[in-house]
Amino acid sequence: MAGRTEPAYLDDAYLSTLEARVVAHEGERGIVVDRCNFYPAGGGQPGDTGVIELPDGQQIAVTDTRYGEDRSAIVLHLGEGDVPAAGETVVLHVDWARRYKLMRMHTALHLLTVVCPFPVTGAAVGEDEGRLDFDMPEADTDKDEVTRALAKLVAENHKVFTRWITDEELDANPGLVKSANVRPPRGTGRVRVVAIGQDGAVDSQPCGGTHVGETQEIGEIHVAKIEKKGRTNRRFRLRLGAPAT
Repeated sequence: MAGRTEPAYLDDAYLSTLEARVVAHEGERGIVVDRCNFYPAGGGQPGDTGVIELPDGQQIAVTDTRYGEDRSAIVLHLGEGDVPAAGETVVLHVDWARRYKLMRMHTALHLLTVVCPFPVTGAAVGEDEGRLDFDMPEADTDKDEVTRALAKLVAENHKVFTRWITDEELDANPGLVKSANVRPPRGTGRVRVVAIGQDGAVDSQPCGGTHVGETQEIGEIHVAKIEKKGRTNRRFRLRLGAPAT
């Protein structure tokens, strides 16, 4: 598969609409574009959905977004309709309501690692529910206390921003990596860090996902359940909205 994609979502997670050029095809219904505002599945966050708009106004559903084999290209998987030819210009429309929920949830999960500072062994970002698995000792963790701590960080409205560090800077600060079994992609010479708070004082960790610009955008959030998944493995299920009464 030929073609390389500029990941425009890395610089602007709020870029819901973008004009792009088709540079290659992947299978029968996959297209590669030169620049993309759709997030490709990875790091526990699902790929974006939405539509592409052809020059004649026809709209084709994007059912999933994935990386190509060497991760240099982003592939949009299309639903029924005409597949645009290589060289054709299209307009990419992200399903913004879904994306924004994922951004809110992903940012909330970062805050959860602040409230629960234990090694992360698994993660999944969902539209209404996300989860983190922690390697933590046997302990009674009160989900209401965790919810209150999260609500405080949300209400303080900390800035959320990204910065780039070198591989060497990451090696010198191993504590930035909170995952116990997944390491940030290496090879480009730099690593993207998502930071929260003044100069990243609340949290800083390598991440390629999409996030809101300030914590207040997360809105109401709560820990719905804490599950024991092993001798020291605890799964925290986080949900948008108020707890059920």
